Amino acid sequence: MLSWRYAPPYGMYSIHPQDRRAAIKELLRPELHYVAVLDELDDLIAFRCFGPDAQVPGGSYVEEALDLGGGLRPDLTGKGLGRHVIAAAMNYAIGRFSPTLFRTTVASFNQRAAKVCERLGYQVARSFVRPSDGMSFNIFLKEAQMVELVIPMTEA
Repeated sequence: MLSWRYAPPYGMYSIHPQDRRAAIKELLRPELHYVAVLDELDDLIAFRCFGPDAQVPGGSYVEEALDLGGGLRPDLTGKGLGRHVIAAAMNYAIGRFSPTLFRTTVASFNQRAAKVCERLGYQVARSFVRPSDGMSFNIFLKEAQMVELVIPMTEA
């Protein structure tokens, strides 16, 4: 995932070579709960994280909720797979963390991700502008419940 390159306007999700060392340190911190999503050939197709690392600075995170974040391999975006990956992550999170509410933060321009969240039952709770660069985001909430549409996710 450190080598994944997203086309504009999604380039903000690419990890630049000069940032790789710091990214590796973050990804390996157990308290950030990063997990790999593999396909049937054990190829990395996505990653998910659970907890505060999925929050964006400047947002209001007042509800008691489990934050979900992650990314899908660039060549797989726009093909309907994101919905399955997020659903599998939600089911995994219920078994692992027992949340009552899910929360995810999506950049306002990212209509693909927003549509996936809405199809899974998330609703926009609030919007905000990140102070560091003026980028706007939406915070989505959804009651935590098992989702039928899944690709199984297990711990290695």
